[in-house]
Amino acid sequence: MASCTLEEDRSTMDADSSCRRFSSSEVPFQRKVENVELPNTHVARSVQSDVTLVSEFKQLKLEKEAQKNWDLFYKRNSTNFFKDRHWTTREFEELKACREFENQRLVMLEAGCGVGNCLFPLLEEDPHLFVYACDFSPRAIQFVKQNSCYNPDICKAFQCDLTKDNLTDSIPIDSVDVATLIFVLSAIHPDKMYLAIENIYKVLKPGGCVLFRDYGLNDHAMVRFKTGNKLGENFYVRQDGTRSYFFTTEYLRLLFTKVGYREVSNEYVLRETVNKKEGLCVPRVFVQSKFHKPQ
Repeated sequence: MASCTLEEDRSTMDADSSCRRFSSSEVPFQRKVENVELPNTHVARSVQSDVTLVSEFKQLKLEKEAQKNWDLFYKRNSTNFFKDRHWTTREFEELKACREFENQRLVMLEAGCGVGNCLFPLLEEDPHLFVYACDFSPRAIQFVKQNSCYNPDICKAFQCDLTKDNLTDSIPIDSVDVATLIFVLSAIHPDKMYLAIENIYKVLKPGGCVLFRDYGLNDHAMVRFKTGNKLGENFYVRQDGTRSYFFTTEYLRLLFTKVGYREVSNEYVLRETVNKKEGLCVPRVFVQSKFHKPQ
């Protein structure tokens, strides 16, 4: 099972008025939980059974303004919200192993690159890497290109809505060894998720793979939502208008296999976020998976 830090996702941000941020002096840590059963506390069951949904009018507005809300998120937070992800090659050996020859350049797609918190650590670690990096937010891509480490010889960053913009307009068909979807698919409306993974399928080489990590059912970020934030089953909206879906392994398997992928691994990663200063210990649930495009 994988390790992770709290800052690799949006778990430090407000989900509703009762949520709080951790200051830099009280950043919590996460420890491994051996029990692989999903947390199913009374609170979790209560959240899942909440039948009060956000109005259809507001839901349509949120969908229409999804890009705007993410742009505003990056305008407010600049490049300071997420910590760099130095754990990806440890968790996903495919980021180093998808080569037929020792000096072969690995071609990667980071779908939903944000401001480059995964991108730049990877490029620094691996000189034999070329990365296509795309994000829904034009502002995020602007931050990527302004980074002093950005080099168009080893990286091509571009704005893209994975649910409607063809990746093949920017990436050759069947050219990518490995694609990452790390805390990205959860921000897309469930009805459109298959469009994103189908889009990625077109640029993957036969035998290429998608590496996935995202929120799992009953994660603490889910159970702390209060009435008035629910959009649908396992789907919620934050105060800033950005949205989050919480996955089961079964649902994820259905999404990918329907498009044509083959499942390699698909499991829950359980952690406890511990803040000793506050005396807090809360369950974190992620889904970590690998899906291959058949040869």
